[in-house]
Amino acid sequence: MIRPVILSGGSGTRLWPLSRANKPKQFLSLDGSDTLFQQTISRAAKLSGVGAPLVVCSDQHRFMVAEQLQELGIGEATILLEPVARNTAPAIALAALAAMQDDPEALLLVLPADHIIKDNDAFVRAVESALPATREGWLVTFGITPDEPETGFGYIRKGDALDANAFKVEQFVEKPNQETAERYLASGEYSWNSGMFLFKATSFWSELEKHAPELADAVHKVFASASRDLDFVRVDADLMSLVPQDSIDYAVMEKTRLAAVVPVQCGWSDIGSWSALWTTRDKDTDGNVLSGDVLAVDSTSNFVQTHDRHMVALVGITDLVVVTTPDATLVMHREQAQKVKSVVDALKADDRTEHLFHRKVYRPWGSYDSIDAGERFQVKRIVVKAGAALSLQKHHHRAEHWIVVSGTAEVTCDDKVFLLSENQSTYLPLGSVHRLRNPGKVPLELVEVQSGSYLGEDDIVRFEDVYGRA
Repeated sequence: MIRPVILSGGSGTRLWPLSRANKPKQFLSLDGSDTLFQQTISRAAKLSGVGAPLVVCSDQHRFMVAEQLQELGIGEATILLEPVARNTAPAIALAALAAMQDDPEALLLVLPADHIIKDNDAFVRAVESALPATREGWLVTFGITPDEPETGFGYIRKGDALDANAFKVEQFVEKPNQETAERYLASGEYSWNSGMFLFKATSFWSELEKHAPELADAVHKVFASASRDLDFVRVDADLMSLVPQDSIDYAVMEKTRLAAVVPVQCGWSDIGSWSALWTTRDKDTDGNVLSGDVLAVDSTSNFVQTHDRHMVALVGITDLVVVTTPDATLVMHREQAQKVKSVVDALKADDRTEHLFHRKVYRPWGSYDSIDAGERFQVKRIVVKAGAALSLQKHHHRAEHWIVVSGTAEVTCDDKVFLLSENQSTYLPLGSVHRLRNPGKVPLELVEVQSGSYLGEDDIVRFEDVYGRA
């Protein structure tokens, strides 16, 4: 059985301001109605004999993963939580142990959650063509046949043929300069390194023990600490922090004699920048990619994406990227797309939060949008999903007013429990123990006005929580 392993731990800083730490690019809809994560899950499901996906993600994204799986109607997935990010080799090693526990003969199809593949049928054919080599113990990586001398990817040089589709890996090559990339393209011997793999879990684990024994031993100890928490598999954070950081390429693929490559043309992109997204999107007659309320006059080859109720006008502009969100706007030349990370680094250095959170923040029970704030006050628009509830909690530094806009709210305030309907409101004094629940079958929407000396999200003391956050 093929077990898809979905690596969903990235933070997607190069697509700021749309991608942020609390909702990185894999959970965004960038090329279609489904998110990149959902597209990856659906793509793997097209294979015959495929098992339930095994998702490796960070703790802060666990409810987002569960919700997006639920939207696809997938309830059998294993969600393995990484308390500390240690790169791809430890993540895949944890997934391998989890898969072997269920099926010692499992084949692992390792897929990053944040890639775009235009031709899913070609991808499926490539995976199927890799099965004979995989069953013989080869660790197969999928090399993307290059169509331009790209300097932003690593390359794989193919060696002798194993069969009609698979080749031994002759060499892994780091990102080349322009002249070298042009030579690679002309030779026809090189593929882009996609970061996608297919191998037996046992074959991978054997090579990991051989070439990175300290990492393998540390991961084995981490997996021994695993426990179930709701729909999630948790491991010990302290043990995980002791695992050496390493990529699968450095830890295994560049050292093993069992590395194989299957070249494939499937319309692949890792969406590593806004300019890469411009390349994948359909363009108008002027070469523009325009999403949202955009007016372009005498402007060509631009990428513009704007949020709701925000109009952007371009006049006489060429080769720009313009991305707006409710709290941040990015403007840059497309050729400077790789420098977005420097913006994120500057935000971190200034102790700002725009690289961490959107103005609208998603929670397992719904979402909140900070629509206004000032000296000693903050106003939020809160949406609670049908049947969902916030934790039973209190605050040391703020009081709150709740005004119901639509739906029905069940309010707990100290020893009182009561209902509020549309246009009704209540006051929650500082220090009161309170909870908000939606007992209805439609979303509950309300406006919350906070007032006090400190309004940070860390001023929450949780007593009970159905999502295990207390």
